[in-house]
Amino acid sequence: MESVTFQNPDMAWHIAADIHLPSAFDAGKRSPAIVSIHPFGSCKEQTSGSVYGKGLAAQGYVVIAFDASYQRASGGSPRWIDSPSQRVEDVSHVIDHAVTLPFVDADRIGVIGVCGGGGYALNAALTEKRIKAVVGINPVNLGRLFREGFSGFDPVGALTAMAAQRSAEARGAALQVNELLPASPEAAREAGMTERDVFEATDYYKTSRGQATGGATRRVTRESW
Repeated sequence: MESVTFQNPDMAWHIAADIHLPSAFDAGKRSPAIVSIHPFGSCKEQTSGSVYGKGLAAQGYVVIAFDASYQRASGGSPRWIDSPSQRVEDVSHVIDHAVTLPFVDADRIGVIGVCGGGGYALNAALTEKRIKAVVGINPVNLGRLFREGFSGFDPVGALTAMAAQRSAEARGAALQVNELLPASPEAAREAGMTERDVFEATDYYKTSRGQATGGATRRVTRESW
C-alpha cells in the first residue's frame, strides 16, 4: 500500500488517499483501477480501504481509497462537513490523479462505495463518464436520510435550526458538532438504541473492530444539504 496526497484543483486543499496495489503488482503493466468511497462519517482506513480496498487488490485491481474533503487526512475547513456536492466532485479529482499513474489503465476505472459512499458512487457515475463500472454496497440515499432521519422527519425545522446556527457562528459562536452514534454498544443498549442499523454501526465504528483515527461519525449542524 502507498499513501499519497494530491491537490484538489478546485479548492485550496489536498486529498489524502491510500493506493492498494495487487499482490502480483507489475509497475510495467497497466491494471484496472477502482476508486473506493468511504461511508458517511468514516475514513479511508475503515471499510473502503481495510475491507474492500485490500480484498479487491488481492483480485488484481489497483484500489484508491481516499478521505473525503473536510475529513480525516484530507483538507478543508471547517472539519466534519459531509457536503454531497463536494463528495461527488472528490470522486472526479481522485480519477484525475488515477489517470496520471503509469500503472493504471485509464479505460478501465470503476468506483465502489459503501453505505453513504454508495450513494455518492451512483451519483458520480451519472456524469463522470470515465467510470466504466459502479457498485454500491448497501448504498444510502443521503438526501432522503438528511431530510427524514437526520432531521427527525422535520426538514423545515432542521433547516431553520441550521440557519440559526450559521448566524450564531458568524457572530463568533463555536461550531455545533453532532455525534451520529452512541459511544459504545453498551451505551446504545442503555439508551434503547438497538435498531439494527444503528446498533451494528456502533458495534463496528465504536469498537476495536473498526475504530480508526478520523472515523469521526459526526457532523456539524451548519452542514448544507
